[in-house]
Amino acid sequence: MSFNIEYSGTSHSPEMKIKVAGLPKGEEFSKSELQSFLDRRRPGTADNVSARNEKDEPVFISGVTKKDDDTFVTDGNMFEAVIKNEDAKPEDYEYLKDTPRPGHSDYTAYVKYGSFEPGGGQFSGRMTALTCILGGICLQALKRRGISIRAVVAEIGDINAAREKGDSVGGIICAEATGVPAGIGGPFDKGLESRLSSALFAIPAVKGVEFGAGFSAAFMTGSESNDAFEIKNGEIRTVTNNCGGVLGGISTGMPITFRVAFKPTPSIGLPQQTVNLKTKTVQTISIKGRHDPCVVPRAVPVVEAVTAITLFEVLKEENKL
Repeated sequence: MSFNIEYSGTSHSPEMKIKVAGLPKGEEFSKSELQSFLDRRRPGTADNVSARNEKDEPVFISGVTKKDDDTFVTDGNMFEAVIKNEDAKPEDYEYLKDTPRPGHSDYTAYVKYGSFEPGGGQFSGRMTALTCILGGICLQALKRRGISIRAVVAEIGDINAAREKGDSVGGIICAEATGVPAGIGGPFDKGLESRLSSALFAIPAVKGVEFGAGFSAAFMTGSESNDAFEIKNGEIRTVTNNCGGVLGGISTGMPITFRVAFKPTPSIGLPQQTVNLKTKTVQTISIKGRHDPCVVPRAVPVVEAVTAITLFEVLKEENKL
């Protein structure tokens, strides 16, 4: 059974909530370790990230019992947790209520729902704080089973130069999951690459995902791309890992490796052309407020979170936990 995850609240509502059905009973986790994980994503922690000041401390409503001052245990019921928005300023976006921001979901939300929240609402990257609650719990659960997930910034533009110009940059995050046993996954939509890609593309600003050699494989020959098999320490392994630890959608037992491309933050201070949805006229806007000149540094734990959630789901479905 996969998780059934529901999000409520928005980036500028009083609070945001995550509800999760399917989190099994008996998974212990450290709240302080979870908070340290959430702090890696939290705004207001450096000069080159959003100045929004949020604690991002989760409050557990249901689904866990307290074992001691730091240890909580899932009880098998619906898991619910809340994060307060203590520094929300929806009034800062009032001037944008009729003008969709280029690069944002404003226009498409307007087309689909008839309106949009100028601060991004549920489309905002702020909502990933909730994802990191579940992801942080799954990371600890997988770690106890010998599975480790780590992501790092691989490539990034000059953040400071972009910020000084009122512009933004994108970048690439490289991730790896080790300790995943061979034989996990399946063909087509049950494949690990399919499942992970779907989860990763749900992260705001993600525009590309590649596994192993990825797009570089298009320029290799078969003899260069194929990973030869060997016996190492009594186990079947591959000499190289161009497949990224997945063949036919199924784990090989090698590290699962992938790269995630993020577009530049669309909220920039430079003038941009848009339209006024009421007057149907072309306008020029410059985005004010507190925005990251690059989302990549704060997205690293989010990539780890969705990877942990996905692997936990698959292992649970296949009774391998």
